[in-house]
Amino acid sequence: MTDTAVTGIVVQMMIVGAKLAAPMLVTALLVGIIVSLFQAVTQLQDSTLSAVPKMIAVAVALVVSGNWMLNELVSFTQQMFALVPQLVSG
Repeated sequence: MTDTAVTGIVVQMMIVGAKLAAPMLVTALLVGIIVSLFQAVTQLQDSTLSAVPKMIAVAVALVVSGNWMLNELVSFTQQMFALVPQLVSG
């Protein structure tokens, strides 16, 4: 196993991790900005007002994109298992 192979696997792993986290993170970011604007306009400063909508939105994003996320993860795992013989043999 060479340094190049390890670096390639780590880069692929980080890309897949970013792709899997993106739907939930972007959803939480957008909902957080919208709730913050609403709080600034109405001068409501309740901490639960920002947490509850984010949790609901992230849950909806997970339900909507869950199938795609699972397919991406399974595909990556299959690619890694396919590489095992090449990595072991050198």
